[in-house]
Parts: sequence; structure tokens; C-alpha cells
Amino acid sequence: MGKYEGDPVWDDVVPIPQDDGEGALAAIAYTDEYAEAMGYLRAVMAAKEYSPRVLDLTEHIISMNAAHYTVWLYRASTLLALNSSIPVELEWVNNVALDNQKNYQIWHHRQILIDHLYDSMSSDPAALKSLAESEVAFMTEMFNEDSKNYHVWSYRQWVVRKLDLFDKGEIECIETLLRQDVRNNSAWSHRFFVVFSNPKYCTPGSKATEYDPKIPGEILDREIEFAKAATFEAPQNQSPWNYLRGVLKKGGRKLSSLECFAGEFVKIPEVGEEDIKSSHALDFLADVWAQKGENEKADKALTLLGDKYDRIRKNYWDWRRTSLK
Repeated sequence: MGKYEGDPVWDDVVPIPQDDGEGALAAIAYTDEYAEAMGYLRAVMAAKEYSPRVLDLTEHIISMNAAHYTVWLYRASTLLALNSSIPVELEWVNNVALDNQKNYQIWHHRQILIDHLYDSMSSDPAALKSLAESEVAFMTEMFNEDSKNYHVWSYRQWVVRKLDLFDKGEIECIETLLRQDVRNNSAWSHRFFVVFSNPKYCTPGSKATEYDPKIPGEILDREIEFAKAATFEAPQNQSPWNYLRGVLKKGGRKLSSLECFAGEFVKIPEVGEEDIKSSHALDFLADVWAQKGENEKADKALTLLGDKYDRIRKNYWDWRRTSLK
């Protein structure tokens, strides 16, 4: 006898078995416990039942398969229909998330919960502040487990927009993560989003890779100095070099404005051996020199990249050489 068969709580429900049909799906094998639970879930979904026992059922199924999208959606519908405690649900979700680091469905469910909470407290700044602090605290806990978890970073971007966290506190949180690991490209990407999507001074709808004339000069200068400091810490880390390119693009500034800075990592004498501390700086200078029409210098830089400093992408560097006019 299964978990639900014979249970008086479920006596009135006739489970609906899975119709696998024919072909590949028919070969899928489930445990008896999982198959039984899903049979009861199909039955309550068909009856459009929203009840505490449905919450118990979905919790049991999620404990066996946390990636079942339909179960999460029906659980959310049931919670809202019953006007259940969202904070209590969030505590439960926290534990599930920590046990299922790479699960997307959990974070979609969390968005539904936060959306509902937000609607109920949108006119209460103190409550919104508390909500933001609790969400940031939990994401910090998740990042302590895996600081590059894509699902958490995607969710964090959504939270920043939803709760308007384009502030100094969010930037300081990201700086903390980058001090712990300056090579965390996810943290670099999030910083760029926070800085250059801030509705207080950015052009609405401005794409990440396009010039935005509304960005204040002091913001651009601050971000350039931050990225420059990170390149000195780890010259061969590509993230801050990409960040610098993005900041210059946003500010409508030329790459050549940082030629002297990049030159601190690249020495190519007319006679003797070169001294290259960063292949990314060499790539940066190749673009600078190409844009300035100094094709001989650009060709030299690209040749060094292909033949010595980034040989795995030699075909790419050789192709870049052909584009020099």
C-alpha cells in the first residue's frame, strides 16, 4: 500500500495514472512512491482543488523531484488561493534552494512570492526595506555556497528592478564579492547592470552596449578607476578589461583614452624582447592602434597574441590582422 492509498485524508480522491502513450516517453521509469503522488496530483489539478492537503502533496513531490515545473506552478496557485503565509513559504523555499543549487523552478516560484508580497506592502517603505534586506541576506547565503550561481544572479537582477535597489548598498555588496574573487564574471556583470541601468540617471531602455549621454561623468570616472584597480590586482583576468570597454562605450569615450594605462602592462621595444604582463591589455592596445590607424603596431600586437600569448585562438588573431586597413 502506498503513502496515500488508505489514508483517510485522501479517501475521496481517485488518482489519475500517467498516460505515457507509446515511444520514448513510455520507457520513463518512476519510483512507485513518485508515481503514486503524481497520480493524486493529477486528480486534484483536474478538480481544481486548492487546499492544505494539496500543499502537503506538492511539498512531498518536490522533495522527490524539485525540478517539476508544473508542481511548482500549482503549489503557487494553491498558496495564493488559500492566502497562505508567504514568509512561512519563503523559509521553506530557502531550505529547498540550498539543497538544490542549480534549480531554476525554485527561483521562478520565489518571484511569484515576492511579487505577491510587494503588492501587499508597496505603500510601506519600512516593510519594503525589510524585505529587500532579507532577500539580499539569503542571496548572500546562496553565494557562500556558489558565488557564480547563474540562477541566483538572474534572480538578483530581477530583485534589484522590483525593489529599486539601484543604490550604494547594492554596489557595496558586489564589491565585497569581487574582493573575495576578482575573477567572478557574474559579479562584474551585475555591477555593470546596477550602475548602468539605474533609472535615476540612465536613459530608459538603453541597451548595455550603446552610448548613453545621460550617464554622469563622475559615475564613468568612478567605474573606470574601480576596474583599473582590479586589473592591477590580476592583470590576466579578462573581466575588468571587458568592464573597461563597456564603461567607455556607455560614456562615449574612446579606447585611446586608456592607451597609457594599458601600456603599463605591455612593453614592445623596437629592439629586444617584449614584456607582456596581460594578453588582454595587448588585445586592448591592438584595438586602440587600429582605431588610430597605427596598423603596423596593431599588426605586431595581433601577431604576438596569435604566435605567443594566446595561441589557442591563433586563427582568430590572424583573422583580425586581415581586417587592418
